[in-house]
Amino acid sequence: MIDVTHTVPDSLLMGYATGALPEAFDVVISTHVSLSDDARARLASFEAVGGAVLEDMDKADVAEDSLEKTLAMIGAAPPREAQPMPKDGVFPAPLRAIVGGDSDSVKWRNVARGAKQSVLQSNSEASVRLLHIPAGQAMPEHSHRGMELTLVLQGGYSSEDGHFVRGDLEVADQETHHTPVADDDGEDCICLVATDARLKFQGLLPRIAQPFIGI
Repeated sequence: MIDVTHTVPDSLLMGYATGALPEAFDVVISTHVSLSDDARARLASFEAVGGAVLEDMDKADVAEDSLEKTLAMIGAAPPREAQPMPKDGVFPAPLRAIVGGDSDSVKWRNVARGAKQSVLQSNSEASVRLLHIPAGQAMPEHSHRGMELTLVLQGGYSSEDGHFVRGDLEVADQETHHTPVADDDGEDCICLVATDARLKFQGLLPRIAQPFIGI
């Protein structure tokens, strides 16, 4: 059982339940929920409230053959090959479905200081990527133009907001200024990170590299 200390706030969890968040944020929160009993319980309560609200809304008219057409579309879809479930994988099920496997299936790209990344989704609203940070390595000092969600999948790191390990979620915004440092315990840190705006790096070299790494 994972002991999750830093969990998603209710405002973001409610946004996820109602479909109001960017898709990139949904990826991080769904993965976090799969690792946190507390987040999963709170999400269920929000979804229950949403279901009660829907029951009180006026019903919309639909075509009589809507069900038949929907079932026909499902039946016409090509069969999907089931992916084997790893016994001791790094990625929870929601993330494995996106990556197509576990951490050994990721196509990493070197960025700087030994760190690697893999962009999973990116559009005008937000982007989500995997970051692989060597043990003991510090990330460049930075602040934020928007919101950043960082979920730890392996290892851990420390920042001005505390210590984060597997299952923990750090929520950073325009008020956050930090320098995350991966734990120096021999295990590299892997995080799932979503941002809706470019970071504000303090150093010259990270600012020069920023257009190439896209974060």
